[in-house]
Amino acid sequence: MNLDSLQERVGYAFRKPELLQQAVTHRSHGNGHNERLEFLGDSVLNCVIAEELYRRHPRLKEGDLSRLRANLVRQESLHQIAQSLELGGCLRLGEGELKSGGHARPSILADALEAVFGAIFLDGEFSAARAAITRLYQPLLDGLDPKSPGKDPKTLLQELMQSRHVPLPVYAVVSTEGAAHSQRFEVECTVEKLGVRALGFGASRRAAEQDAALRVFEQLRK
Repeated sequence: MNLDSLQERVGYAFRKPELLQQAVTHRSHGNGHNERLEFLGDSVLNCVIAEELYRRHPRLKEGDLSRLRANLVRQESLHQIAQSLELGGCLRLGEGELKSGGHARPSILADALEAVFGAIFLDGEFSAARAAITRLYQPLLDGLDPKSPGKDPKTLLQELMQSRHVPLPVYAVVSTEGAAHSQRFEVECTVEKLGVRALGFGASRRAAEQDAALRVFEQLRK
């Protein structure tokens, strides 16, 4: 495990290398693991990506900005960046995870990358984290097509549930208001196992379901 090489690839030199070591330590390895840093890094990442999208796409509406951000911070995108950094070779894993190929598991790599972002934030404050994130995300940000925000919220939420081995969300119409040509639907999306639910609104049932799914997805990504 060469953390010096990892720092070069990330583009940030730690003043406190122990923070980076914690960031690459999975809970299976024992105490001093990266879950708290992952929690912090997730929030920092969402803030940085939201700011980048806001600056880059001044004409996009809130809903499109939210969908673009959701696509950028999902596990698949994080896994892609983690692979480019060869992060798997730097992970500290317990014996069981080592034997089962944990160093290549998308969820572990994605969580570790978020932890690295959290560690940079603690070591060099927000400006350092923002610089590192925007540099690593540059290819994905440059390749975005604002006219095609990517996967819809229901698909993103479904993929997140599958990655966490949780039953798929349930959608239920709460109310329908207005005349046939101008109806307003209220739909509730529930992930019972995680105790998460949210209401969505739209001019059609499908639109309301998508709105509710996005709200649940963002709750789970916090």
